[in-house]
Amino acid sequence: MNLTVNGQRKNFSAPLNVEQLLTFLKLKHDQVVVELNREILIADKYVDIQLNDDDTLEVIQFVGGG
Repeated sequence: MNLTVNGQRKNFSAPLNVEQLLTFLKLKHDQVVVELNREILIADKYVDIQLNDDDTLEVIQFVGGG
């Protein structure tokens, strides 16, 4: 399966849901916002949303500081 994540093309050997993708990227689902094909997703639904070949995702991570 081919996905575009933050502008970079990535190839995965098996289908993924959004939660699995975030785990692969080593990101915590409660610290990011995910946009799938130009739609912002609800974090509680990440495990239910299956990704499809050629989907485009933008993952924005919150960073603390001060």
